[in-house]
Amino acid sequence: MKKILSIILCLVCCDFVAAQTYTLEQLKDSALRNNIAMRTARLNIDAAQQQRKEAFTNYFPNVSGTGLWFNANKGMAKTEMNLSEQITPELGMALAQSLPAEALAALGSPISISMMKNGTIGSLTAVQPIFAGGQIINGNKLARVGEDVSRLQLQLSENDVLKQTEQYYWQLVSLQQKMKTIEAVEALLQEIHKDVDVAVRAGVAMKNDLLQVQLRQNDIESQKLKLQNGISIVGLLLSQYCGLGCESLSVSMPSTTGAEPLTVAVSGDAALPSLPEYQLLQKQVEATRLQRKMEVGKNLPSLGVGAGYNYHNLLENDHSFGMVFATVSVPISDWWGGSHAIKRSKIQQQKAEAQLADNAQLLKIRMQKAWNDVQETYGQLGIARRSIEQAEENLRLNRNFYRAGTCRMSDLLEAQLLYQQACDKHTDAYADYQNKLLEYRQSVGIK
Repeated sequence: MKKILSIILCLVCCDFVAAQTYTLEQLKDSALRNNIAMRTARLNIDAAQQQRKEAFTNYFPNVSGTGLWFNANKGMAKTEMNLSEQITPELGMALAQSLPAEALAALGSPISISMMKNGTIGSLTAVQPIFAGGQIINGNKLARVGEDVSRLQLQLSENDVLKQTEQYYWQLVSLQQKMKTIEAVEALLQEIHKDVDVAVRAGVAMKNDLLQVQLRQNDIESQKLKLQNGISIVGLLLSQYCGLGCESLSVSMPSTTGAEPLTVAVSGDAALPSLPEYQLLQKQVEATRLQRKMEVGKNLPSLGVGAGYNYHNLLENDHSFGMVFATVSVPISDWWGGSHAIKRSKIQQQKAEAQLADNAQLLKIRMQKAWNDVQETYGQLGIARRSIEQAEENLRLNRNFYRAGTCRMSDLLEAQLLYQQACDKHTDAYADYQNKLLEYRQSVGIK
């Protein structure tokens, strides 16, 4: 509904704008630059590149810093000491001679000690992974596969955009060519109308003949209105698809007499490796193989070395120190579920390999079908050309017969209709041939 409303708005905006004429190559270039599918595919490549760069950072040390300040309502470390229990008899005799009685009495009472009521702790640590079960290496390879996939998807988007652009183009060409046929038929009917009008006035033809010509002229006028509307809508669709904005659009008319058939089909086995669809399937197999290796790596020991710097003032004075260390992590219970995850990833790899083999056959069938369609549509184009020649000759004979009074007006108008239909069929056949030719080129990877 929104698309229809936008088209109607474009019709209103572009009603008084002169139509600009474009060639097929100009439309293709504009579509590849501006179409939303192409812009999205390029953004996907940028995102995949950032993901690859993100994965590469896993090769570098993991640096982290920690800071803590606290203030408790009481000391976190609290104890009592009884010095009398630690004094030997000899030491007691010596203290009795040197200390007053009050001090000796105090030594006999327990002493309460409280520490770490408040303080600050800080640390800076760097850990360099040495071995992580291959997860870092395979993760980087998987990120590169993702980038390759995004580039292949860009090629597929390019093929789709070019195909849709050509379909719109040939549809517009077909409508414009039919408009030329309508205009030629309109001129022909005007000539017939003049001849019949003179004959009726001279009394050598019936007025019914004139009415038949006028009815056919009305029908042609009705067809012309429909064609004008179709040309306007398809032109706006093509303009929007190619990113040309809301502007009135027409296309240059190619020659419809120079179509030459392809004489040799491309071998399916030779063309298969160059197809982006086939390469995507290969990347899928590669991705599942790397994912299986990563599942194995998750269940292998990991080793790292590091260094750190620490500071605290927990004992009422500043204290800092550095250290080096090594870490070893061995997953033990993870193997209970990890073994099943490895088997599951292996099954996914087998599925991707089977899909690659099956779709390779389907791609070859698509090539053969596209080749058959090219041959068929070229044959139909030849038939349409002969039909025009025959219909043109039939129209000429019937016009001469009517002037000689040996055929009816209905026969002449029937000949005119057959000529118009033959011209329209030739136009449709040529557009169909060009579309099938593009489909075949894309199916075998020919630009």
